[in-house]
Amino acid sequence: MQTLKEKKPKAHNEASMRISGAEAIIHCLLAEDVNLIYGYPGGAIMPVYDELYKFQDKLQHVLTRHEQGATHAAQGFARVTGKVGVAIATSGPGATNLVTGLADAQIDSTPMVCITGQVPRHLLGSDAFQETDIIGISTPVTKWNYQITKASEIPEIMAKAFYIAKSGRPGPVLIDITKNAQFEEFDFSYSRCIGVRSYKPSPKPDMAKIESAAELINNARKPYIVFGHGVILGKAENQLRTLVEKAGIPAAWTILGLSALDTDHPLNVGMVGMHGNYGPNVLTNECDVLIAIGMRFDDRVTGNLDTYAKQAKVIHFEIDPAEIDKNVMADIAILGNAQESLDLLLPLIKENKHDKWHNEFKKCYEEEYEAVIKNDLYPTKEGLTMGEVIEEINLASENMAVIVTDVGQHQMIACRYAKFKQTKSNITSGGLGTMGFALPAAIGAKMGAMNREVVAIIGDGGYQMTIQELATIFQNKTPVKIVVLNNGHLGMVRQWQELFFERRYASTVMTNPDFVKIAEGYRIEAKRVKERKDLKPTIQEMMASKEPFFLEVCVENEDNVFPMIPSGASVSDIRLK
Repeated sequence: MQTLKEKKPKAHNEASMRISGAEAIIHCLLAEDVNLIYGYPGGAIMPVYDELYKFQDKLQHVLTRHEQGATHAAQGFARVTGKVGVAIATSGPGATNLVTGLADAQIDSTPMVCITGQVPRHLLGSDAFQETDIIGISTPVTKWNYQITKASEIPEIMAKAFYIAKSGRPGPVLIDITKNAQFEEFDFSYSRCIGVRSYKPSPKPDMAKIESAAELINNARKPYIVFGHGVILGKAENQLRTLVEKAGIPAAWTILGLSALDTDHPLNVGMVGMHGNYGPNVLTNECDVLIAIGMRFDDRVTGNLDTYAKQAKVIHFEIDPAEIDKNVMADIAILGNAQESLDLLLPLIKENKHDKWHNEFKKCYEEEYEAVIKNDLYPTKEGLTMGEVIEEINLASENMAVIVTDVGQHQMIACRYAKFKQTKSNITSGGLGTMGFALPAAIGAKMGAMNREVVAIIGDGGYQMTIQELATIFQNKTPVKIVVLNNGHLGMVRQWQELFFERRYASTVMTNPDFVKIAEGYRIEAKRVKERKDLKPTIQEMMASKEPFFLEVCVENEDNVFPMIPSGASVSDIRLK
């Protein structure tokens, strides 16, 4: 175990008192300003739940209907607030049910602390009832994990867990606590962690590299920014906008970067990646300076690395050294928090305009509009499209809603067409692509932002993976708006089968239940729309409601998402049809 630095903390400090380990956990959470956690009780974590009962006036516990739901709800809360999400579960299957959410949070850099119960210390390794080596299982999908076997370890380890989860590049931490440690009494005092020896979460930017980057940007003829989640995590939205406007640089986003810059900003050119916009993809291979800010060059963004931006000088702003040169070699790599790095860069940037270069993006957009966008948003065919549903939600929400998406065709359509005026508005499962993410994540997002409308956009496949969380909405009266785009298929897989497997639709046709009746069974107002004339008024009714609302929209069964970069192809090979 890494040891804490020998420094006197300036942060919260609980006076010493003799309490049980279970009560100590509650005091640790309160000391970290946690007031909301998600979880599911069981035998090995029961002492902590007993203390939660006593502290329910200070710490709200939300009973989800599955431990995976607890992790996704904690993720949604974290993503919309910027705070650490907390989930709690028992040992064995309770703990293993957290793993998907941990993996999702790890790859999407979401700060989360998960607490699991464990069998007593003397039974470890004996295959006791509901014993599972959750430390071994979760090691690959956590930023850090630790098993507590003595109550006296609790304050230091809990403090360290929160510090690691939220510092630097955020991520999930799992703390496993044996049952004996929950019962043991000890003299408790708590100090927040302010540093861990050998762990340097936020490297200081190298000023010489900042100056070199500024020179490249100032002399570029076709500079191009691609920004990702690191801008939002680093609270660098204002700095990004200032850079874009001062230097006149076209800027595109990854799906996790969406909402860091207003979608209607004149220099926001759209989304990169497999189903991104035409211009941002093809013009990647024409820019002379590529400025990557808080993004990790994921394969869905780059396509074939052998042909990705080979003509460009690459400047990579990144907080995690492991991401530098991992996929794309950087000519200038600037390590550090995005806000701090851009603050140092901006005074060195000359005012500029690149109107001719920006016009190339406009021409590409016009071509994409005629081939794809017009048909998605304003179709003339009889069947409803996913795109027109998103557009009606934009209009009804005045582009101010938090949109939480699941994974599949609807996710790509929502990311392409949802419009935002406020940061932390797009919440989705990016790197892991977790079906079932949206419904519980929307619960957490709404509880974290009660003053905002939260709309979950879900496919009929992913919806049924965590549909039981309707009970969580019902029990807590959480006013989430749920929109299921029902095409009767596992749509994204079906699209690939159509395009690349000669329409062999192997196990992608869905025989679905009556979603409206199910929602009504949970006392949630529910409507179904099949015709265009009913779409706008029903969405307006949903958005005006102050209660939970379920809307099923029956869209075309074989509606595909374009543009599309075939797997393994170059970004220049993007297809419009």
